[in-house]
Amino acid sequence: MAKHYGWEPIYEAVDNNPYLNDFYENMPRWSFNLQIYFLHSRLKQVLDIQKGNKTVIQDRTVFEDAYIFAPNLHEMGLMSTRDFENYINLFRTIFTQVQAPDLMIYLKCSLPNLVDQIQKRGREYEDNIRLDYLKQLNSYYNNWIDNYREGELLVIDVDTLNFADNPEDFSTVVHKIDTQLFGLF
Repeated sequence: MAKHYGWEPIYEAVDNNPYLNDFYENMPRWSFNLQIYFLHSRLKQVLDIQKGNKTVIQDRTVFEDAYIFAPNLHEMGLMSTRDFENYINLFRTIFTQVQAPDLMIYLKCSLPNLVDQIQKRGREYEDNIRLDYLKQLNSYYNNWIDNYREGELLVIDVDTLNFADNPEDFSTVVHKIDTQLFGLF
């Protein structure tokens, strides 16, 4: 998408994340630290985007951590209530500085497809992801997106549209984005 539109891609900072390996080895111990790391990283990205004049496409939002990952960790007993409340209060303070994206594009997929995509990435630290953790995350994502009211939203069902490998599906997605952003039909 970035190449097609000439937008600058901004990716999730995973390569230099000092907590990911530890988190997947011991989720209760490292969940708060990981969430704070991501919150800081995404907030910095958003503030840089807001200060800049380039059109960007970002693969993760600051909203996901607060509405999906942290609540999921808390509900699964992998983040203490004290840490979760501290995290959410910090997010609420930060949220006042964040503008919603012009268009939120949500790539919706089934759990089997999600597992397949994770395996295709081949990230060693993701080898130990618990299936119940992914299932719960997917549920949180679907609930969040069903209630998303921060701005414009486009849901792409990647179980039926394989835009990464199929040029026709890519054209369909581009048409959907153009319609949403530019009012084209």
